[in-house]
Amino acid sequence: MTRSYVRQLSTILLDAVTDKDPLVQEQVCSALCALGESQPQEALSACEEHLRQNEKLAPPYRTMVLRAMEIVVSSHISELDKATARAIILLAFSEMTKAKDLVCDWQQAASDVLVAVGTRFVSSVMEELLHGLQPGILPHYFVVRTLANLSVSNVFGTVPFLTSILGTMLPMLAAAKHDTMRGVFCYALQHFSESTLEYLANLDQAPDPTVRKDAFASDISNAYDILFHQWLPSREAKLRLAVVEALGPMSHLLPSEKLEEQLPKLLPSILALYKKHAETCHVSKSLGQILEAAMSVGSRTLEVQLDSLMAALHAQICVPMESASPLVLNNQKEVLRCFTELATCSPDRLLAFLLPKLDSGSERTRVGSLQVLRHIINSAAAQMEVKKPFILSSMKPPLLDTNSKVKRAVVQVISAMAHHGYLEQPGGEAMIQYLVQQCALPPEREPQKPGADGEELPADSVRAVSVRTLYLVSTTVDRMSDVLWPHLLQFLTPVRYTGALTPLCRSLVHLARKRQEAGPGALLIKYDGHVTLPSPYAIATRLLAVSSNPYLGDGRGVASLGLLNVLHRDIHPLLGQRWATTIPLLLEYLDEHTEETLSQKEWEEKLLVFLRDTLAVVSDNTWVCQLSLEICKQLPCYNGTPQEKNFLYKCMGTALGAASSKDVVRKHLQELLESARYQEEAECEGLACCFGICAVSHLDDTLAQLENFVRSDVFRKSIGIFNIFKDHSENEVEKVKGTLILCYGHVAARAPRELVLARAESDILRNIFQCFSTKVLGIKVETKDPALKLCLVQSLCMVCQAICSSAQASSFHFSRKAELVAQMMEFIKAEPPDSLRSPIRKKAMLACTFLVSLEPALDEQERTDMIHSCLHGIMAVLPEPEGEDGSKEVSLWASRHRRHPWGGRGKSRCGLWAYQWGLHLVSFQSLYPDTMHALEDLLTSLLRRDMTPQGLQTMVEHLSPWIKSPRGHERERALGVSACLLQSFLEHLHVSALVPFHNLGLLIGLFSPRCVDLWPATRQEAVSCVYSLLYLQLGYEGFSRDYRDAVAERLLTLRDGLVHPDPAILFHTCHSIAQIIAKRLPPDQLISLLLTLFESLGDPDKNCSRAATVIINCLLKERGNLLLEKVPEIVSVLRSKLQETPEEHVLRAAQHSVCLLAAQHCEAVVSSLLGSPLPYDSHTCALWRALASEPDLPTQVLGLLLQKMTRDVPFKESRAFLLSSSPDRVATLLPLMATCALSEVMSVPASATAVLELYPQLFVALLLRVSCTLGVQLPRSLQAKERRATGSGLASRTLEPCSSAVGALQLALVRGGSEEVVQRVELERGWESLRTSVGHEEGVARLASAMAKFAGPRLPLVMKGLVSTQSSVYEIQRVTSTAFLAELLSSNVVNDLMLLESLLDNLVARQKDTCSSVRRLALRGLANVASGSPNKVRARGPQLLTAMIGGLDDRDDPQSLVALEAMAGLVKLLDLVEPGDLRPVLLHVAIRIRPFFDSEKMEFRSASIRLFGYLNKACHGDCEDVFVEQVVGGLAPLLLHLRDPQAPVASACKFALRMCGPNLECEELTAAFQKHLQEGRGLHFGEFLNTTCKHLMRHFPDLLGRLVSTSLFYFKSCWEDVRAAAPMLTGFLVLHVEPELPPQVDLEHLTAALQLLLKDPAPAVRMKAAETLGRLVKFA
Repeated sequence: MTRSYVRQLSTILLDAVTDKDPLVQEQVCSALCALGESQPQEALSACEEHLRQNEKLAPPYRTMVLRAMEIVVSSHISELDKATARAIILLAFSEMTKAKDLVCDWQQAASDVLVAVGTRFVSSVMEELLHGLQPGILPHYFVVRTLANLSVSNVFGTVPFLTSILGTMLPMLAAAKHDTMRGVFCYALQHFSESTLEYLANLDQAPDPTVRKDAFASDISNAYDILFHQWLPSREAKLRLAVVEALGPMSHLLPSEKLEEQLPKLLPSILALYKKHAETCHVSKSLGQILEAAMSVGSRTLEVQLDSLMAALHAQICVPMESASPLVLNNQKEVLRCFTELATCSPDRLLAFLLPKLDSGSERTRVGSLQVLRHIINSAAAQMEVKKPFILSSMKPPLLDTNSKVKRAVVQVISAMAHHGYLEQPGGEAMIQYLVQQCALPPEREPQKPGADGEELPADSVRAVSVRTLYLVSTTVDRMSDVLWPHLLQFLTPVRYTGALTPLCRSLVHLARKRQEAGPGALLIKYDGHVTLPSPYAIATRLLAVSSNPYLGDGRGVASLGLLNVLHRDIHPLLGQRWATTIPLLLEYLDEHTEETLSQKEWEEKLLVFLRDTLAVVSDNTWVCQLSLEICKQLPCYNGTPQEKNFLYKCMGTALGAASSKDVVRKHLQELLESARYQEEAECEGLACCFGICAVSHLDDTLAQLENFVRSDVFRKSIGIFNIFKDHSENEVEKVKGTLILCYGHVAARAPRELVLARAESDILRNIFQCFSTKVLGIKVETKDPALKLCLVQSLCMVCQAICSSAQASSFHFSRKAELVAQMMEFIKAEPPDSLRSPIRKKAMLACTFLVSLEPALDEQERTDMIHSCLHGIMAVLPEPEGEDGSKEVSLWASRHRRHPWGGRGKSRCGLWAYQWGLHLVSFQSLYPDTMHALEDLLTSLLRRDMTPQGLQTMVEHLSPWIKSPRGHERERALGVSACLLQSFLEHLHVSALVPFHNLGLLIGLFSPRCVDLWPATRQEAVSCVYSLLYLQLGYEGFSRDYRDAVAERLLTLRDGLVHPDPAILFHTCHSIAQIIAKRLPPDQLISLLLTLFESLGDPDKNCSRAATVIINCLLKERGNLLLEKVPEIVSVLRSKLQETPEEHVLRAAQHSVCLLAAQHCEAVVSSLLGSPLPYDSHTCALWRALASEPDLPTQVLGLLLQKMTRDVPFKESRAFLLSSSPDRVATLLPLMATCALSEVMSVPASATAVLELYPQLFVALLLRVSCTLGVQLPRSLQAKERRATGSGLASRTLEPCSSAVGALQLALVRGGSEEVVQRVELERGWESLRTSVGHEEGVARLASAMAKFAGPRLPLVMKGLVSTQSSVYEIQRVTSTAFLAELLSSNVVNDLMLLESLLDNLVARQKDTCSSVRRLALRGLANVASGSPNKVRARGPQLLTAMIGGLDDRDDPQSLVALEAMAGLVKLLDLVEPGDLRPVLLHVAIRIRPFFDSEKMEFRSASIRLFGYLNKACHGDCEDVFVEQVVGGLAPLLLHLRDPQAPVASACKFALRMCGPNLECEELTAAFQKHLQEGRGLHFGEFLNTTCKHLMRHFPDLLGRLVSTSLFYFKSCWEDVRAAAPMLTGFLVLHVEPELPPQVDLEHLTAALQLLLKDPAPAVRMKAAETLGRLVKFA
């Protein structure tokens, strides 16, 4: 039985080998191998028999079988008996030699079988192979190849046969005429030689240790003669390569004298092949073997060949690396191996050949020579030991080479030298210096010299390689520590090595730490004999300076600070403990930022704090002075890096501030003043900062030194009377003066405040003005240089700011205040009034801003003059001209839109040196906003001196002429400044008592008409002014500053709409603004406001004049008798008058004629308007909307329209064509007209009250109107009009019956206060669903859900109205009402409103409805109780379960949709009903839903399977045996449907299986389900199924037959994945079943079914069937 069944399985699989799909073929072979794993001899016998009996089987399929056999044989060679092995050998030999022509895959597979068998039965295989190797007859190609492969796989078994094999084979070599046979003979000789060499190398393990090399010498010698003399000259390239590959290992077996004799011929012949072959790897490998053989015999003739060998090999190493293919790389390795042999043989001659090439030839020659040099340094270290000085001296020319590739090669050579002690020799320092130089290469400017082949290196490749090399040498080569330390320190300070600082510091840190570990506590730097080493002061200065730009050079800030920390003891012995705390904080700060986020100013300040802290810890004046001297010495080195030099000046100031020697301080300050490069902006700023920082500790010395410098010859020699007429000299002098003025400014800004007050006027300001003006012949001459003026005002700003920030500022009397103010005004007046080309005005205004806050206060005339001068200095400046394309180069509004006028604004940034001399023309774009900010700051500071309504009025009076200017840009600027002043006034308002804001009306009257100015920015600023004024009034009324008034806040929204509106929107917005003003204006201000507005009627800007009219009318309406009644905004009048001029529109709107008429005759007006033709034109729509604006009309109008809409039938049926299958539904006109009219009336917000009153009637009527118009068409007469209106874009509302009803329903909800309902339904796309037949139910459900959530109190009356319609003759109305009521039950609101019982009774009654949709929706509603009122389910449990089971058994629904709804409902209810109610129906439900598991419809499969899961969940811990049977019966379908093509079904299966687990009472199975079947996680189906089947067969082995039988049913499933999963399940079950159990499976039936699956059209199914067949061997 066993043998025949395995044979049967094998036969089935072998028949399937011919499958067309490669993956199936592979799986069949795997299955055959699986059979072979269990019964190797049976499986191999079946394969052998199959091949013998099917002679016509195509070679590709024979190949597959042979490969399977080879796998089985390789795995079970020890289990084969001789008979089976003999049969396999005969078959494989036959398959291999059957075809005389080469069929490589087939014959190679047969050959592999022979080789596999030969690992144990070598004699039998060899016997068969030798039959094919008859003397005098050329053997089959694969006989020779198999012998070769066998010799490699079984060396000890094959080598003893080689003498006889060679004896038979060698005579055949001469007879081989075809290159193919010659090639295979070469292949055999190569492998025979390699096997022999391996045998001889392991004689101690060999079966015959007497075998000697001499035994093969004669045969190999003869073979060599034929290969070398006859075959090597062949024209066939493949043959030549085969010969060369064979000659390499053969050379080791040649007699030594023969090898010595042949070398003069052999080597040139091999070298000649380099020119004939593109792929030279095999040539190089063979050459290396030959050289190795020659070396082993001590060849003397090799010396003669050295020159040609080195030349040829050098040419190979210089070949460009066009690709990184393995052959190219291997050739390089083999060539270098050859050079190793030559270096061992003759190192002197090799170096004599190689080293001169380092300075000659092409780039490739030099690079190749360096590669060889590096290799022999590494591989022939012993031979090169005495050559080190010679090699080092020869490296001088490459060090000067500028080619990038050569540089990289040199760096690699240096790396090799470091590992072998070269750099410790004299001359090694040059190598280290070269390495550091390459590290210093800037990546963006690294020299590039492409080779001839166009290959280029990456720009930073040399630097990157050098950086890595330096670090590796420093950290991994222990012998280099003493060489690199402290030698690398001398590269820290020279500027040319700046680019290498990061790698230098990292290497030095590592070396220093290593020395610290070796000798803790000792100094790291010993200066004895190292005169070139930098001093501690130089190191500290350098590292601190470069740290100021920390992210340059791959993060040199971190590296520099790290090195500084390590060298703390060498810098100063006291710094260790403090730096251990401060430097890590600096490093942490750098880690938290990037180059983009780091604030340079904050970082420099941290470094200066670190320096100050360091100086305080050292507290040694001598040390500080030495550091200052070093900083001064290094300053010129940073001329090319202005930022770092600027920082170094600050460090100098910090160091001088810590010095206690006044002489040293004065000396260095004098040197700085004399040596500074005053033409450089950053340097001048740095010098000024230096003096400022120094003044913190040495104010007197700093001021004295500045004054001495002014008096010195250095300063005076350039300002003589004759030099004043020389432009160049004057320019130079002005730069010096400007720098000195800045120095005084920084001194004042940084020096102690109490000292500055005493020196401000007597010393600082006096000297500033002395530098600013010059006396010539006793006459005071002031400069006209704008840069010098800028320096003056900048310094004055700093001086005044310093005074203001002093604690004694309030008592300080600034006697020169008026003089300075006058000077600033002169600067402003001197500027051209109509253009803005320099920042003089801005700086002067900033200086005045600080001066204003100082005592004595300015008198009224001075204040007036200052305001007048500043306003005239900027307001009249012409805007930037428009470009050629008509667009402004600068949008004035955009440039000023720097903040919201009601929000705060930060101070404009005052650069310390924002504009330098030579930079006289500055763009308008940057100057204008800064200058305006300065003006605003100045006026704000003046206003704060008089924070009263009168003070505000005075300031606005100055601005009033500009506000009313006929020029738009002047109005814009004036309104912007006004908005800023008002906001500032509001922010600083402090009302101690409730006082009236007496001029509110005047101010609002000035600003409000500008809300419709022609300039957009002016309009917005005007609204901002009104906004601030309203809040000022609230402040004076006693409201807190953070109070927000809802009415006033509306101005923010209105303001944003004033950018580019059309006139209609402008004046509508103006009216809205007027309403806001009217609501918040105190009654006593109304007259003054109106009077001011009357004045604006004559405004030259017609827009503003009209705005005044609008505001006046609105005020009269809002604040007259009608204001109390809160009359809505007038938006429309009679239809016939709507197109007339605005003035007439206002007149007719006041009359309210139509509304008055409707108030008396409402029904007549409604009937008349309904008579208007559809679609309603704009006038009719306006009239409908007007009816809603009167308080008493909307309720009557809506009630009448509801009657008109419901009185007539919604549609009539007619046939458009006589042969139509069904009649068309056409809308009736009267309900359609009424629906459109309802939309227009309810579109007016004023209709809200009426809608609320009629809310239930409107909602029910419109919802049923929607349902009745589904699929209803317009009358033909209206269809054409609708198309024309839609095409012209004039239709405001659609006439389509259903869409118009939906729109009316939406409006009713919005006006009824249920806007959230509309938004929620819109968000869920419910409105779109509502108007389609397919999605109508879903749309109704979404509407009901939203109503339950947001409109609960409305539901009782709505529900009452809907219940009354459930006897409607229209089926669709019953469906709609049932869907709405069913969805309500999913919300708890019906329970809260005590509607639940009546709703349930109503829906239970609906189960008898003739419409299946109504019955289905009734079930849905009953199930929804579980969601909305779960606490009611237990009480109603039997009734609900009865309803659901009735739905399952519904026979009047052919599509079973009612059953589907019942299943979904049961899922919701099962967790909530009483167990006693559920138990009687449990089995019935399980049986009833089982057929749906395999339904063609996804919804049924998903619902039934999920319900099955809930049934299992419901009986956890109390599961009856009869239900367990249902669980077991459903197990296989659930497992297989995990591969269902629909994701919801697979998800339901996961849930159901998790629920089934506990009922099976198997903990391992339950755990597996819980682990693998989690929702949201991917499922590895194969792994899961394997685990499940393992547990099933371990705990429930009796289920095997039942599970397999069930899976057989799914072999015919219509889903491919399920069909593939079924045999997979069977296979895993078989895999894990205990073999000793009695068989439960009909093997014949199962095998036949699987055999049939092997013909399935789906490859995946065939693969799984084949896999399972392989596992059935377990039953054998």
